[in-house]
Amino acid sequence: MDQLLLRQFERSREYLIKVLESVSTEHIDVQPDGFNNTIHWHTGHVLTVTEQTMFAFPQRSTNLPVNYVELFGNGTKPADWKGEIPPMEQLIVQLRDQITRIKEIPAKQLDLVFEKPIIGCQTYGELAGFTVIHEATHIGQIQAMKRVIELESVKN
Repeated sequence: MDQLLLRQFERSREYLIKVLESVSTEHIDVQPDGFNNTIHWHTGHVLTVTEQTMFAFPQRSTNLPVNYVELFGNGTKPADWKGEIPPMEQLIVQLRDQITRIKEIPAKQLDLVFEKPIIGCQTYGELAGFTVIHEATHIGQIQAMKRVIELESVKN
């Protein structure tokens, strides 16, 4: 993979995991007022969307359980969760495994042109760049949620 893009993926993922590991276990499933989801959901969402964009999950990737799309895909929410929900520890291990697989993507694949745009992206490289931005956006959401939850738990 292109070195600059790869480094962006690595830094974003390292930071995401650092932030997640700083969240109290009592807070991962709290949905504070004004937020649509939980930190647990955001974690699975970043993992799932990255798998979809980088590895065409679930059509061409078997690295995650298929039900992750139902749990963490666009438009989902924890209030609708059914069945067994993967614990945060498992999701963090899968995030680490995923970045290892991303680093194995050949640089020439970034030049692949899609038959029709995906999320407005014409090439695989553009989609990879979008994926890094998507992850960074969710890191910000997780950090904001963490602060709100911590403040509310101090008040109570």
